[in-house]
Amino acid sequence: MPETSFSRAEIQSFAQLSPFELKDKFIQLATAAQEDKPGQKGTTTRAMLNAGRGNPNWIATGPREAFYALGYFALDESRRVWTADNLGGMPEKHGIGDRFDSWVRRHPDLPGIELLSACVTYALSRWAFDKDAFVHELTDAITGDNYPVPDRMLTHAEHIVRGYVGDEMFDKRPPQDNNLSLFATEGGTAAMCYIFDSLMKNGVLHKGDKIALMTPVFTPYIEIPELDTFEFEVVNVAASLFAETGVRQWRYPEEEVAKLADPAVKLVCLVNPSNPPSLALSQRVTDQIRDIVASSNPNLLIVTDDVYGTFVPGFRSIAADLPRNTLLVYSYSKHYGCTGWRLGVIGLHDDNVIDEMIARFPQEQKDRLAKRYGTLTLEPEKIRFIDRLVADSRSVALNHTAGLSLPQQTMMALFSLFDMLDEGQAYKERIREIVHRRLDLLLEGAQMKVSEDDKRAGYYIELDLLAEAERVHGKDFADFLEKNYEPVDPLFRLAEQTSVVLLNGGGFDGPQWSVRVSLANLDDLDYLKIGHHLRAIFNDYATEWERSKASD
Repeated sequence: MPETSFSRAEIQSFAQLSPFELKDKFIQLATAAQEDKPGQKGTTTRAMLNAGRGNPNWIATGPREAFYALGYFALDESRRVWTADNLGGMPEKHGIGDRFDSWVRRHPDLPGIELLSACVTYALSRWAFDKDAFVHELTDAITGDNYPVPDRMLTHAEHIVRGYVGDEMFDKRPPQDNNLSLFATEGGTAAMCYIFDSLMKNGVLHKGDKIALMTPVFTPYIEIPELDTFEFEVVNVAASLFAETGVRQWRYPEEEVAKLADPAVKLVCLVNPSNPPSLALSQRVTDQIRDIVASSNPNLLIVTDDVYGTFVPGFRSIAADLPRNTLLVYSYSKHYGCTGWRLGVIGLHDDNVIDEMIARFPQEQKDRLAKRYGTLTLEPEKIRFIDRLVADSRSVALNHTAGLSLPQQTMMALFSLFDMLDEGQAYKERIREIVHRRLDLLLEGAQMKVSEDDKRAGYYIELDLLAEAERVHGKDFADFLEKNYEPVDPLFRLAEQTSVVLLNGGGFDGPQWSVRVSLANLDDLDYLKIGHHLRAIFNDYATEWERSKASD
């Protein structure tokens, strides 16, 4: 295959972009490569294989059917109260539980009705909810006829999602009291923004503070601290261990984690399982961080983004082991194939170091915060940080209209309840099998190895091409690549020559010569093709290396 049509200087300039922006350039190249060339009109074009973004190509159908069935019940309840042309009333609470049971019996053939009934029955059994109150919350919420009340999260929905977090994020072993308060947000993206903003607004973090990132990490965690709002001093805790020569283990050495012992490090952000390596944090590292908090850095704040946790059997978030120090971020997007729903949640234990820190602030700082939140209550100093997040998300003044839309909260509750049923557990095993099968096909085509790890989520994979070069041909070949090409050169070649789009691992603060492959968004055999293309590009470099040696 020919080399890329771009000069090294051009490639260097493009490499300054965020990987998600650089991806758009690769898509342009891949699309152009599909078009008919002069003199080749009507030739068969290859399909573009975009494994650059993590949007899954599956969806959970069952809970969606249950959601739509609930919508029909809600409309019947609305018309029961008030009926006119295209006009109904607000569902009535009294007796709605029995009316729901009767309605279910009358509509046995409605898609989703059995799962909806099973979800409601399970919730009533597990939490002993008042039946009318719970069914009315679901019915009124899916109708979307009210502001969110409470604004942080609906009462029953919070219980349900807390149960889901306890089951899936804490391996059914939550902290002893499990007093986890939740804030439903517009996806994990909003959760990230709200957390950084409120920590700054409340003076828990200050511009220029030292924070740590456990890298490689999702790019926004790299880019947000660099904004002029924050300008944080960033310490990288790098996953740099090797399982064997040329095979990265993507694990954190003890000396890297030890950087968190510095009391000047105010906060550490991690994605767990990691993005892109897609590995859950080991118990060894969790224990080391727990020891650091217990001894040298007791006020260390931890933001853990656990969106891929359900892909690892027995996953347990660091929020379960360090509940007082940890803000948990979770999104339903990947597990349920619902990125467009924007369903996320922030969890914070009621007994936490953030509220303690705010309570110990000097009086001048307390007065400033009392003024900020004084329109919300006569005792603003008693507002918990989790509720300050809600107020800050709407610039405080619009706190009375804060909160995730109620239909979104309903979908979140049904996704959670579905997971607690046998059908949901079977679905979870199925999507785990999908990503691991695709990983096997990718590696087969690429003729590459990854370390064996029982905590591998497999939603993404990060392949270190420089380490592979050394594994296959030795260090001289790896040195040749570094000397003669830019780290993103392989991605330009892939896009131009094969219409394959991958992301550069260096953009995630991983090794510069690594590539990230999403294993979620293409058909299974596409990953075998991507692997073949990746190996062909790799072999081209080896040919160029052999040619250079022959000409010396």
